Amino acid sequence: MTPLIPTFCAAALVLSACAESGANYTPILDGAPSAAFQSDLSACQTLARNQRQFDQETAAAAVLGAGTGALLGELDDEGDALGGAVAGALVGGIAGAVDASERRQAIVLNCLRGRGHRVVG
Repeated sequence: MTPLIPTFCAAALVLSACAESGANYTPILDGAPSAAFQSDLSACQTLARNQRQFDQETAAAAVLGAGTGALLGELDDEGDALGGAVAGALVGGIAGAVDASERRQAIVLNCLRGRGHRVVG
């Protein structure tokens, strides 16, 4: 059981690093940036970063993954429910973090478009 603790801690660090990545996105512009671009980009990134419901969804995905992994681990021939739970939590958490990052990136893009910037991606 001791080897699972470092694995779980490493996964938690990876998930926390992924959580902010979409909010830090700097999009590609069609043309030169306007004078207000940096200020608007900073405001839009802050808006995306403050959407904490995505963090709750990531936690929920990790819990669901843990439950599914535990069930599948118990059904396995070796009956390793704990190992299955850890693996399921990692997979669910990573999937949730990727989804949250993509949503935050979309917020940055839409916010900048709403402020009149010609954002292409």
